Amino acid sequence: MASWVLSECGVRPLPRIYPKPRTGAPQAFFNSNKLRISRTDQGFGSSLCLSDGIININKGRKWVVKVSAPPSSVIEEEENKEALESGVTEESEFDPGAPPPFKLSDIRAAIPKHCWVKNPWKSMSFVVRDVAIVFGLAAVAAYFNNLLLWPFYWFAQSTMFWALFVLGHDCGHGSFSNNPKLNSVAGHLLHSSILVPYHGWRISHRTHHQNHGHVENDESWHPLPEKIFKSLDNVTKKLRFTLPFPMLAYPIYLWSRSPGKTGSHYHPDSDLFVPNERKDVITSTVCWTAMVALLAGLSFVFGPLQILKLYGIPYLGFVMWLDLVTYLHHHGHEDKLPWYRGKEWSYLRGGLTTLDRDYGWINNIHHDIGTHVIHHLFPQIPHYNLIEATEAAKPVLGKYYKEPKKSSPIPFYLLGVLVRSLKKDHYVSDTGDIVYYQTDPQLSGSHKS
Repeated sequence: MASWVLSECGVRPLPRIYPKPRTGAPQAFFNSNKLRISRTDQGFGSSLCLSDGIININKGRKWVVKVSAPPSSVIEEEENKEALESGVTEESEFDPGAPPPFKLSDIRAAIPKHCWVKNPWKSMSFVVRDVAIVFGLAAVAAYFNNLLLWPFYWFAQSTMFWALFVLGHDCGHGSFSNNPKLNSVAGHLLHSSILVPYHGWRISHRTHHQNHGHVENDESWHPLPEKIFKSLDNVTKKLRFTLPFPMLAYPIYLWSRSPGKTGSHYHPDSDLFVPNERKDVITSTVCWTAMVALLAGLSFVFGPLQILKLYGIPYLGFVMWLDLVTYLHHHGHEDKLPWYRGKEWSYLRGGLTTLDRDYGWINNIHHDIGTHVIHHLFPQIPHYNLIEATEAAKPVLGKYYKEPKKSSPIPFYLLGVLVRSLKKDHYVSDTGDIVYYQTDPQLSGSHKS
C-alpha cells in the first residue's frame, strides 16, 4: 500500500490504515463509488490533487506534479554509513587501516587473463640480454681501465646485478615459467652469480609474501616492536637508522636475519626451514660456495684489486639497490601506513600496505619491480605483465592504491624519501592489532638534552 499522497502542498503521508480481518475478496485501493474527476479553471498554473478518493485536475497551460524525495538527512545518513564502512568520508581523511570494501577475488577478476600467462622464451630472453650486458660492461671497463670511467661502470654494473636478482626472484616465485626445473636451474645461476643462496632466499621470501604487513610474522624490513627496539644498544640503533649502513644490511640479514629473529639462510637446520627443505638449502649453499671459490681463483689470475673493481664494488652497489628498493616498497609514504597483527591482519590488508615506486629509466632495466602492490598480491604474474595488471586493478583498489610519484630519468628523489623515513619510522607499539610507526626523538634529531 502506498504511504505517500500527492496534494496541493506536495507530498504528504496517508493516514495510517490498520488491517482488518479478511472475510471476502480484497478491496480495491480506490472505492469506485466515491471516485470522481472534476476540473476547475484557476487562471495561471494547474494542479493535480488526490485526496479522500477524489482526483481534482485543474486545467491550465502547464502541468506540474509536485513530488518530494525523502528528507536529505536520511540520504546523508545512509551515504555516511556506506562511507564509514569503506573507510572514506567527506569530513575525515581516508583511513588506510580500514577493511577494504572489495575482496582479493574482485582484484583478480579485474586483471586480464593473458596477464597470468608465463612465457619461458620471453623470460629467457631477458636473461640472455642481462647476462650479455654484464659481460659487455666488464669487458669495456677492463679494456679501458680508466679512473674516470670506473664510477660509471660501478653504477651501471651494480644496477645490472640488481636486474639479475630480479630475474632470479621471478624464478623463486614461479613466474619465470611453469617448469620448476627450469626455474631452479635459472634461479641458481642468476642468484649464485651475485652471492645469493637461491633456495634459502626463496623460502624466506615466500614467508615474507605470505605474511606481508604483519608486525611479528613478516620477514623483510618489518617494524621492530617497542620492547625489542629499546633493548638494542645505541650503536645498533645508529647502524640500523643511519645511512649508509641500512643499505648494506642484506648480507648480514642472509647470515643472521633481523633483530629478534634467529637462523641463517645458509644453514639447513635454520628456523627458516622445515626438514623437507634441507636438500634444497644445501644445494644453494654449495652453489654459493662455488661462486666464492671462483672469485678467489679469479683474484689469483687477474689480481685482487682488479676483481674488487670489476666485481666487489658492483656487488656492494647491488646490495644497496636491493635494500633501497625493498625498504621503500614498505616504507616512506607521505601518509602513515598501518601494520597489523592478530585478527586485524589478512593477506589482502597486509598486501595493500605495500607501495609502488617509479624509478625512471631504471624501470625497464630492473624489470618493473616497482609495480609492487600487484606483485605482492599475485606473485605468479610475470614481471612483463605487471604494469598492465596494475592498471586493470586500479579501479577496484581505489584509494587503497597509492599512486607513485613520477621520477626523473634517474630516481634521485628516492634518496630524500629514504632519509625522511629513517628519521621517523623507528618502532611500533607492543600492543594493538593496528599499529603505526613511532619516532625515537634521539634518532630523529629532535631530542633536546
